[in-house]
Amino acid sequence: MFPESLHVSIREPINAAVQALVVNYGFVFKAISHAILQAILFIEWIVRGLPWWLMIILFMALTWQATRKVSLVAVVAVLLFVIGALGLWDLAMQTLALMLMATLISVAIGVPIGIWLAKSRPMRSITLPVLDVMQTMPSFVYLIPAIMLFGLGKVPAVLATIVYAVPPLIRLTDLGIRQVDSEVVEAATAFGGSPRQILFGVELPLATPTIMAGLNQTIMMALSMVVVASMIGARGLGEQVLNGIQTLDVGKGLEAGLGIVILAIVLDRITQGFGRSKLEDGNNG
Repeated sequence: MFPESLHVSIREPINAAVQALVVNYGFVFKAISHAILQAILFIEWIVRGLPWWLMIILFMALTWQATRKVSLVAVVAVLLFVIGALGLWDLAMQTLALMLMATLISVAIGVPIGIWLAKSRPMRSITLPVLDVMQTMPSFVYLIPAIMLFGLGKVPAVLATIVYAVPPLIRLTDLGIRQVDSEVVEAATAFGGSPRQILFGVELPLATPTIMAGLNQTIMMALSMVVVASMIGARGLGEQVLNGIQTLDVGKGLEAGLGIVILAIVLDRITQGFGRSKLEDGNNG
């Protein structure tokens, strides 16, 4: 047995720090929570308010825009119809709203940080170990501070999902920017391009396929958090899976799990399609 005299605990300092945040800056977290909740409810109002057939058409249009494959467009339509046929449409739209909100915030956080890491070697050496911790930490751990700071409901579920899902986007944005051919950047600099012009006119367009791969991974990881997030009040398909576990209803859990898989397949094919199309455009250019 390891000697107790050598035990070191980080529990108390961390708990004290979180408690201090709640006491001293609770109003800030309340404001953030209100803003995110309103955004989630707005997205839910859109995706749940639109007719099911119109949502399927929109997804078919996105798939066609991304892949230009009639067969894949038909597969997406059939898969989404299966969700409705299983009686999971409204739950799937709730899950989609939460996932879209988490993805939008992840992009707003991940892309700028990824650019920063690509431009700053010291910052990169500091941040990469933090991303390693974020990706290897059990996802359940993120629920604890989220609950303490934001209570139960959709907002902590979204924020816990972001912490779990944003690292791949940061990493691949950083990688994409660093992989841009240095000769292209030098040529743009020689023609008088400012750092801002080079970033938005050269580096980001050329890095877009890699960034899209990061977005794809972020979406997949966000969907993998659906069931975990349901434990703190997130509605949707994850809650249905959780109910199936609690009541030992295998069929109920399997149906909801199938709905999550279908959403993952559809979103994966669309984001992969956009990434490939950007890559092909870059090669043709």
